[in-house]
Amino acid sequence: MCIGRAAVPGLLAGVLAMFLALPVAAEITGARYADPTTRYPHAVLGDGIEHGALVLERADAPPLRLVLPDTRVFEDTAPRLADVDGDGQAEVVVVESDQRRGARLAIYDATGLRYATPFIGTRFRWLAPAGIADLDGDGRIEIAYVDRPHLAKTLRVWRIEDGALVPVADLPGVTNHRIGERDISGGVRDCGQGAELVLATGNWGDLVAVQLREGQLSARRLGKPTDAAGFDAALACAD
Repeated sequence: MCIGRAAVPGLLAGVLAMFLALPVAAEITGARYADPTTRYPHAVLGDGIEHGALVLERADAPPLRLVLPDTRVFEDTAPRLADVDGDGQAEVVVVESDQRRGARLAIYDATGLRYATPFIGTRFRWLAPAGIADLDGDGRIEIAYVDRPHLAKTLRVWRIEDGALVPVADLPGVTNHRIGERDISGGVRDCGQGAELVLATGNWGDLVAVQLREGQLSARRLGKPTDAAGFDAALACAD
């Protein structure tokens, strides 16, 4: 088939019109878990009820329901919205657990699953998100969680590079959750010297501030009680 020069502008216009007509994923403005279920009886958060679906609220579009297969649940306190890949729109960061392989950290947008860490590998093994922030001041967002906060007690930090979620650094000997508690303790603070994570020592004897600098994690003891008031004071920079 031969296309004459006179037909090229019309052809390009048609292709452009088709491109502009393609649906664009609406901005995510909120997220919540739905479809409560007892099919994964771990009860690490105090009861046996987890969730089988994630509902994304979108600007100028109906809510979008993302449903997991029956072998998985969202084992989490609440979804977290953050622009983790620098595209100017929020993604949704969640904890997702598999009947055989345990938990992983997963990141969704309006097109579905975008990124995920490997599953821990064993049933009833969990992770607790610790914070989402530019932890080293280089303009890129890091995502941190405590791997098995009751067993391994290891902080793991990841970021998105070249379209993939890659590990950045690990730090053993810290935690942010006690078995059966409904909430995950600690979080991110900035007391004037850059973002840092507030966590507990592995034996819950003290609070620590953890920094990421030049690819390395370091912890500084804060000398604070490991109760809710102590965490609140540390997050408020009342050292």
